[in-house]
This record gives sequence, C-alpha cells and structure tokens, in this order.
Amino acid sequence: QVQLVESGGGLVQAGGSLRLSCAASGITYFSGYAMAWFRQAPGKEREFVGSITWSGSVTLYGGSVKGRFTVSRDNAKTMVYLEMNSMKPEDTAIYYCAADYLGRGGPQENEYAYWGQGTQVTVSS
Repeated sequence: QVQLVESGGGLVQAGGSLRLSCAASGITYFSGYAMAWFRQAPGKEREFVGSITWSGSVTLYGGSVKGRFTVSRDNAKTMVYLEMNSMKPEDTAIYYCAADYLGRGGPQENEYAYWGQGTQVTVSS
C-alpha cells in the first residue's frame, strides 16, 4: 500500500522560508511516479502548487507560487521536497503531497491516485 507522509510544516513569518518533505513508502518503483504538491486554505478549494516528473527533469508550478517555490525529489530516498521562499500570509494552508504512477505531473487533482494526510503551514504577517 502506497503511503505518503508530509512533514516540515509550521509557523513562519512573512518573507521567511520553509521546506516541506514527503516520504513515500510501499512503492516498489518510486522513480515511476510523478509527484505533486497541493494546498488547501480554510474555506477554499484545493489548489495546485507544483509537480515534478519521474526523472525530475520537468517541473510545473501554480501561478501564485512560481518563482518562490521549488519542487525537487530524491529517488534514492523516495522523498519529495517543497522549498518555499519569500512566503506570504496567503500561503497559509494545509499542504498535501500526491503521487501518480507513470503520470505526466499535471495540475489536476484527479490525476493523482495517492495522497498524504497533509501538513499545516501558517505564515504570519
């Protein structure tokens, strides 16, 4: 059974940085999965943050985080990361890691079969 566990969330001041991690387990061939980050703020729909293809050669970002956030992966460690810089109060949300076997790493929720439980990120002004 595929399991994704996010960590690294917390409270950060506006302008600060935070790095989220997603540990994948129960996966025989992690390199075959496109991975993504989504987030959901209170009262809002879940939003695409960024994704990375199986090889790590292609990344895609949502418009609100482009240039500030970076998705990376370490296939040997079956880990995915989200580096968040120049953070803003509107980045406050629960952040979710998602996986899609042989996927293209697109921005749609329904492309991803596996999801983590999420980690809370709060940015104070």
